[in-house]
Amino acid sequence: MSAPKKIAVVLFQLGGPDTQAAVEPFLYNLFRDPDIINFRGSFLARKPLAKLISTTRAKSARQRYAEIGGGSPIRRLTEQQARALEAALAPHIAARAIVAMRYWHPDTQEATAALASAPFDELVLLPLYPQYSFATTGSSLKEWNRLYRPSVPVQLIRHFFDHPDYIAAIVERVQSTLSRLANPEGVHLVFSAHGLPMALVEKGDPYPQQVEATMQMVCELGAWPNPSILCFQCKVGPQKWLQPSLLGTIEKLAREGVKRMLVIPVSFVTEHVETLHEIDIEARRHAESLGVSEFHMMPALNDSPLLIRALADLVLRSVGMRAGVALLAS
Repeated sequence: MSAPKKIAVVLFQLGGPDTQAAVEPFLYNLFRDPDIINFRGSFLARKPLAKLISTTRAKSARQRYAEIGGGSPIRRLTEQQARALEAALAPHIAARAIVAMRYWHPDTQEATAALASAPFDELVLLPLYPQYSFATTGSSLKEWNRLYRPSVPVQLIRHFFDHPDYIAAIVERVQSTLSRLANPEGVHLVFSAHGLPMALVEKGDPYPQQVEATMQMVCELGAWPNPSILCFQCKVGPQKWLQPSLLGTIEKLAREGVKRMLVIPVSFVTEHVETLHEIDIEARRHAESLGVSEFHMMPALNDSPLLIRALADLVLRSVGMRAGVALLAS
């Protein structure tokens, strides 16, 4: 009997500075990305502009990371997801999961080097961005294709914004948070997604529609009576971004008399500065200053068993296993 195929799975993620010293070089890597800084003639100005932005923003960024423990936990949490995915796949295929961060270590080049250290028969590319965007999945794949030329079959998973287990994982997190509250029916649900420049939306980026679809499916499965709203965060620079903003939404709800709210990070699969600081510290302070008496945040999915099951199912389906081994035996 022939040995089972060996599968390598590359998990793409944004990355984040894990130390104070890493903050400025991380910002430089981020802002020199043509999918982030892109305007007429930007190929000439991009590196000097990235240097200027990273230098001027480094002090305030270091302070934010200091307030969440000194650095981003995204590498540690993504590595946990990788190990959990390997364990979930082990009964079905021999799989090795490798992390490729876009703007920090282990970066794409390190991931390609890791692939060279062990033979495999098939490669699965799995971006950990549930909703596809030119600026996230698209950018990660451009960098990957620039650095790596595979000699084996490659399967690409473009998105999983509507995967049943991913939706169920968010519902489970929301329900767990609501269950700890007095009168959970009176809490306004604020779904917050990473923002996107309107210039990309106008070029046909599918991200906004996929985020809206995720929110709709979560609300339908959760069947909560609570009112809900979708907003966006993480705006950078003067260009127009998706609206409404998180802070603007909080202000609007406060003016309408909403005193209790639960923010649901709907496009983030791990905790990082956007959840731990931008939502749980900055947005919380802003809400409290406006008279909001209860401000809650749903924890990110991290290594939620339902999320890991979704990822394992995606991998199994991509390599031709029987419908993800019947959704991993459900």
